This record gives sequence, C-alpha cells and structure tokens, in this order.
Amino acid sequence: MRKNYKKIILTFLPIVLGVFLIWYPLSKLSSSDFETIKNAFKTANYYWILLSLLLGFLSHASRAYRWKFLLEPLGYKPRFFNSLLAVFAGYLVNLGIPRAGEFTRAASLSKYENIPFEKAIGTIVAERIADIFMLILVIFIALLFQFELIWNLIRQRIPNNPIQLGFYFIALLLLFLIIYILIKKFNSALFYRIKIIVKGLIEGGLSILKMKNQGAFIFHTLFIWILYILTFYTASFALSETSSLSIGAILTGFIVGSLSIAATNGGIGTYPLGVQQALIIYGIASLPALTFGWIIWTAQTLGIILFGGISFLLLPIYNNKK
Repeated sequence: MRKNYKKIILTFLPIVLGVFLIWYPLSKLSSSDFETIKNAFKTANYYWILLSLLLGFLSHASRAYRWKFLLEPLGYKPRFFNSLLAVFAGYLVNLGIPRAGEFTRAASLSKYENIPFEKAIGTIVAERIADIFMLILVIFIALLFQFELIWNLIRQRIPNNPIQLGFYFIALLLLFLIIYILIKKFNSALFYRIKIIVKGLIEGGLSILKMKNQGAFIFHTLFIWILYILTFYTASFALSETSSLSIGAILTGFIVGSLSIAATNGGIGTYPLGVQQALIIYGIASLPALTFGWIIWTAQTLGIILFGGISFLLLPIYNNKK
C-alpha cells in the first residue's frame, strides 16, 4: 500500500507542479496581456514553426538510427522503423508519466524485435549518459560565449561577506551529509537501489567504448544535439520580437528549456517560464519571451502527441504484417 502511495505521488506531483506553474504566471497577466498573447499566436509565422518541427523529427529519427550502434555489440539488429516508432511512443508516455517512456521504448523493442528488456534498457542508459555529456558541452560553449554576462549575474547573488559565504557552504555540506546518513541508516533498500543505479550508469557508459562504430555513434550524437539547438533557433523567427536573438541568448534559452523539461512531464508549465526568464536576461520583454516559450512548447508537444499516437497504432500493424 505504501509503495502504491509513493507511485501515485511521484506520478502526479510533476503534473500538479506543472499546472501550478501554468496558472501562476498567467494569473499575473491582465486581460490586455492575454489579448496580446492571443494575437501573437494568430500572427506568428508558422513556416518557421513547421521547419522547427521537421528538424525535431529528424533529430528523433537520428536517435532511433543511433540506437542500433549500441545494440549491435549485443548481437541484435532491430529494424529502423520499429526503433523510430518505439522512440516516439516513449516520448508520448513521458508526457503522462515521467521517465516511464524509457521503459515503454525498451518494452516495445523487446516485444517486436525479441531483444531482452534489460539489455534494451541498458542501451538507453548509455544513450542518456551521452546526452548528459552533450548537455554539459553545450553549457560550456554557452559559458564561453557569455562568460562576462553570466559571471556578473552570479556575482550579484554572491554574498559580499566571506564569513556568510563560508557559512552557506558549510551548511550545504552538512545538509548533504545528513541526507546521506539518513538514507543509509533508515532506508538501506533505497541506498542499495541508488548504488545499483549508479553502477548501471557506469557500466552503460563503458558499453559505448565497446562499439565497433564509435565514429558513427559520435556523429549522430553531435547531429542530434545540433538539430535540437536549430529546432529552438528556427522557432525564434516565428515572432518579430525574438527573430534577432544572439547566439548566447539562443544557447541559454535552449539550455534552460532543456533542463526545465526534467522538472515536470514534458516541461509543462516549466518550459515556457524557463525560456521567458532566460530571454529576459538578453533584453527581450517579458510578454513576448513568455509567448515564445508557449509557442515552441505547444508546437513540440503537439508534435509528440501526433507522432507518438501514430506510433502506438502502427507498431502492432507493422509487425503483424511482418
């Protein structure tokens, strides 16, 4: 019973948070602000949004193709179409239940390509490690482009008093130590599970080194993330207020948007708000920045719902014919 409560909480808490983050900023808007946002949606140049969706689709296709390089060393060669449908089906499930999409994706390949579930999920873990590395790389590049701006923002929030700064640092260390002790002492099963996950991540990462086609895997990884950034960049031309964003603004908005997706299901509520706060730093007015966040999030989410729904329908039909 206790586990069921935990599952319910973990499933619905991100949704509740996302709904709150939709309501809260919108509750601060006036009727004229709503009218401005509505008009922006009506007058936006959807040619750029469609191009953005096409680039997003290509990135997902590349991800599906890249998957085979991780499965081949294990002795499996799934059909590309099955891999593509499984990827989209996983994205759709993630909109409802955080991280459940990875299990759906692995289960789809397990069912239709006879690949053991644990091996399929292991390759997805390896994928995620590559993606985390790429996100860190993009963050590093963004820092290079706008180090002075970011440093000034950080410096404004750092206490001038070194004693106060030292106190915050020590308090943070003590907090992590207390959490570590409590987890280890009162929930050894949870601590053991965390260790297993960390071990799996390490093993999954090392499996990348065993691939025969490392060059192709690296190419597709770079290609996927370049397309991700271009997806954000091309969408910025949909509104006149965001059509001349600098490279630094594009990278920062993309990074904040990417990180916000992890907070709630598919970034509901968090993505538009995160993009807004990122673009405000670069002088974009609050309302156009929020509107842009909503436009790109809405377009990408509708794309996932469309292609994910079609994938769920096609998976059994396509494999029944085979």
